[in-house]
Amino acid sequence: MTIESPSPLAVPSPLLELDGAVQAEGIDAGVAAHYGGPLAEQRRLLAGGTIVDLSHHGVLSVAGPDRLSWLNSISSQELRGLTPGESTETLLLDPTGHVQYAMEVIDDGVETWLLVEAAQLPGLHAWLDKMRFTLRVQVVDHTASWAVIGCMGDPAVPSSATPAAPNGVPLVWHDPWNQVAAGGFQYADAPAHPGAAWQWTETLVPRASLPELRDAVRNGVVAVAGLLALEALRIAAWRPRRALEVDEKSLPHELDWLRTAVHLNKGCYRGQETVAKVHNLGHPPRRLVMLHLDGSDAVLPAHGDEVQAVRQLTDGSTEHRGVGLITSSAIHYELGPIALATVKRTVPATVTLYVASQGILVSAAQEVIVPQSAGSVADIPRLPRLGIRSPGH
Repeated sequence: MTIESPSPLAVPSPLLELDGAVQAEGIDAGVAAHYGGPLAEQRRLLAGGTIVDLSHHGVLSVAGPDRLSWLNSISSQELRGLTPGESTETLLLDPTGHVQYAMEVIDDGVETWLLVEAAQLPGLHAWLDKMRFTLRVQVVDHTASWAVIGCMGDPAVPSSATPAAPNGVPLVWHDPWNQVAAGGFQYADAPAHPGAAWQWTETLVPRASLPELRDAVRNGVVAVAGLLALEALRIAAWRPRRALEVDEKSLPHELDWLRTAVHLNKGCYRGQETVAKVHNLGHPPRRLVMLHLDGSDAVLPAHGDEVQAVRQLTDGSTEHRGVGLITSSAIHYELGPIALATVKRTVPATVTLYVASQGILVSAAQEVIVPQSAGSVADIPRLPRLGIRSPGH
């Protein structure tokens, strides 16, 4: 599994000038991983009134009278009835149903705004431009003008960073992950889904207001948390992230993303046949799990580390066999070291797993997100197998 390179547009945020700020690396370069206390920052973030700098993310808009019907025709979510201020998310799939792009979507009645991971921006912009044909749509990159700021609950930005509203509707995206969206389907069968408490919002603010936002943090007007805090809470909520959970083979079913990003009763779009076939008749080949990691060796596995299971050989001995990969990991303020991983569907839910990291095998108890039974929801009776009949029968 490979991680995409950071966007060439990423530049250091003014919030990195705050005391204790430590810059993130790789795909999140340009903003803070933490400000000196990742665990305390998780608690502050959950309490509300705390912001997370996501100014390295990309911002696109699609204008024109055909914008919603066009986006609806090429992506996985039903967008035609999106009302001004309403939030959703959608996926662009390849012809075989694999995830290519994930977009957070909000419409203001004039333009549809797409918030995306930094590394997705160039490729997504080029692909959308290529697919416009003669339709009345225009795709514009606003990343240089608008920045994304995240928080739990209602927007926590101070008056010095008023939410963008170029067409009169504040551009605040509310993550739909806290419930199953209309037309969606949840594979996770946990009695209480941890995503139900996920109240994440992202607000567009003028990029020119980031220095004022930095000063507001310095003056105690608003608190700040880094990406490590956000990632720990996201993993605990089982919330997939495009830049980490997705590789070139990922189907939305494997990540339980039919929950919020796929409408199963809409018209045709690229990859829809695979989505329907796997959901109704088949099973996704992999499934997402959350791992509770043994922290006794003080090793936190990283993205791409191999997940292994013990296999019994015919001679009575055992061997460790690779069955999946770590996608995300973090140290949670209550749960300790945790991770998301994709493993083969056939791996039993009760088996103890191990993660090979830094030359050490870290034991891991799996918490099922996508069960082995995911898919095959269509109750189609099987026909009896026909054998060779003898003459006269």
